[in-house]
Amino acid sequence: MSARPAARRSQRAIGVGRTRLPLGPVYWLMLVLLYLPIGLLALFSFNNHTTLTFPLRDLTLAWYGDVLKDPGLIEAARNSLVVGIAAATVATALGGAVGLAVLRFRFPGQRVLLALAAAPLLVPFVVLGVALFLLFTALGIPRSLVTVAAGHSVIALPYAAFILVSRMVGMDPALEDAAMDLGASYPSTLRLVILPMLGPSLIAAWLTSFIISFDEVALANFLAGGSPTFPVFLYGQLRFGQRLPVLIAMAVLLMIGSVALTLIANRIRSRET
Repeated sequence: MSARPAARRSQRAIGVGRTRLPLGPVYWLMLVLLYLPIGLLALFSFNNHTTLTFPLRDLTLAWYGDVLKDPGLIEAARNSLVVGIAAATVATALGGAVGLAVLRFRFPGQRVLLALAAAPLLVPFVVLGVALFLLFTALGIPRSLVTVAAGHSVIALPYAAFILVSRMVGMDPALEDAAMDLGASYPSTLRLVILPMLGPSLIAAWLTSFIISFDEVALANFLAGGSPTFPVFLYGQLRFGQRLPVLIAMAVLLMIGSVALTLIANRIRSRET
């Protein structure tokens, strides 16, 4: 009788080497720590008071209406939108170029090129922000939304490159060879054959890069200058307690938008595969 409960416990536990660790509770604890703050953020966005304490006095949607009446918030969100569009476009174009160079051409340093494209994943954003700040200062380039877009293009490049490379690996090079055998130049082959086949992956790479740019704060804090993006504006306004409910409401809207774009990007990629 004692062997059966032991067997059941061994089946429930996940093996790690020769040990048996009950990772189920650890997994649920991780989920609670991850999603509980998000749930509290959404809950307090309906709180009809500037103090973030329990119990909630009343529920209201007024803070969401105040978001649209705050010119600073609207301008910062518009700045993030402009930067995100520019950075996503540049990162997607560079990611596609990296994929074509690595998979369709033969030249010395192919692996080095792919490693350089992935390098921003290994460098902390704070370190990269300081480095870009010193670079732009040395070149005499004033900090602006252009410098923020340049920095965000760098950090979004690995994500766009890996998404596009994973799609190009499954593309048959014979289709491109056939197009050029029929008289098409390589630019025409790129426009008429490669880009249509990459369509869903290009959209997924662009959306992913846009999300990364729109939510990023460390680089933007160093490179924004007098035109802050929304995360920088939000971080700077947290010291004003009376503005906290409006900022929480805007943060919830930002979170909903980011999740929606992420689901759309994943949906597009899953349809392609």
